[in-house]
Amino acid sequence: MSPDLVLRSTRVITPDGPRAASVAVSTAEGRILAVLPHDTALPPGARLEDLGDDALLPGLVDTHVHVNDPGRTEWEGFASATRAAAAGGVTTLVDMPLNSIPPTTDVEALEIKRAVARAAAHIDVGFWGGAIPGNTADLRPLHDAGVLGFKCFLLHSGVDEFPHLDPAGLKAALGEIAGFGGLLIVHAEDPRLIDGAPPPSGPRYADFLASRPRAAENRAVEGLIDLARELEARVHILHLSSADVLPRIAAARREGVRITVETCPHFLTLTAEEVPDGATEFKCCPPIREAANQDALWQGLADGTIDCVVSDHSPCTAELKTDDFGQAWGGISSLQLGLPAIWTEARGRGHTLVDVARWMSTAPAALVGLDGKGAIEAGRDADFAVLAPEETFTVDPAALHHRNQVTAYAGKTLHGVVRSTWLRGRKIADHGAHTEPTGRLLERQPRV
Repeated sequence: MSPDLVLRSTRVITPDGPRAASVAVSTAEGRILAVLPHDTALPPGARLEDLGDDALLPGLVDTHVHVNDPGRTEWEGFASATRAAAAGGVTTLVDMPLNSIPPTTDVEALEIKRAVARAAAHIDVGFWGGAIPGNTADLRPLHDAGVLGFKCFLLHSGVDEFPHLDPAGLKAALGEIAGFGGLLIVHAEDPRLIDGAPPPSGPRYADFLASRPRAAENRAVEGLIDLARELEARVHILHLSSADVLPRIAAARREGVRITVETCPHFLTLTAEEVPDGATEFKCCPPIREAANQDALWQGLADGTIDCVVSDHSPCTAELKTDDFGQAWGGISSLQLGLPAIWTEARGRGHTLVDVARWMSTAPAALVGLDGKGAIEAGRDADFAVLAPEETFTVDPAALHHRNQVTAYAGKTLHGVVRSTWLRGRKIADHGAHTEPTGRLLERQPRV
């Protein structure tokens, strides 16, 4: 297949580093055919998109997004979530099995969700299944139906229709999933330590922070390491906020324990010290912690203990963000802002766009086995984010595309303006304007 599109930039972010290059694309196949020297002659009949000095990154892969559709579509929805994702340079997301109704805990619910997403998705969408009490027999059918893995909670999830697993249920589910080579992703906080902490109430952020102690995360992660070792299972730790447990994770991986870990933009860019009382747009579980802890999370990224950075976009209606940290919905809306938020902090800490692409595209794609995603190299999908790294903007909630314009980043000045986003060689977002939805629904790819 001959290329019919060439994207040219002085800063193409490849797995081997940044380079001036021309990326040859077949839009018919939706694939990258070659990464060529910058001044390579244009192939006959090919169209040139000259990006100048704007950086060309692989499209971001966000494996932690709560779309809430169907059932809580007033919180979010596939149309609005995927528009926001495209505006932020995200070309693939993986939808969490909650807070939709029904939750994705059996094949029938998966098909309901796929039917809703199919015509609405501006970007490619995959799905997690859920592991809850009583659905162990549904896990293999969900795996065979194409979910990318399974999520569970170790304590109340926040919604009654997605109950958490007790220790016996966790071991049973993980044993079943390990038996067919699947992946379990876990909200890791120990319920006993949470129950023993002072309950949150009122507007003081310090009180909320005290209600979700680091020790609860640390103990839960340590238990998951032991269980993954015992069952020889794959376990992924979701939204790590406590850096205390990173040495244990690193040691376990050196032993061969199959454990991976993610963190989120809000843990890497926001600090407990800056959260105003009553500002529940900052509330999430586990919580945003202190600046010293944030520094240690960045060190975990730098040394490779933390694998990837994903949004945990968990929106709700504005009415649910009351000024009481005990009552407000816990979730940060950041799907559109993750790339500039991370780049703003990363550049100040000496990291490069190569690092950002690895954390936010390559590693998440590898986690869920989407081998066509995650890098600018021949044979991969022609998914791109075009970024002006030196330009800044101030976050205006009214300019966000997710359904409810509530965000902890309101008023912040960020580096990195997403110029355009490309899906399989087609420009789907351009300076805030979107094409009609062309996203595809993704299924698990059998590992060879």
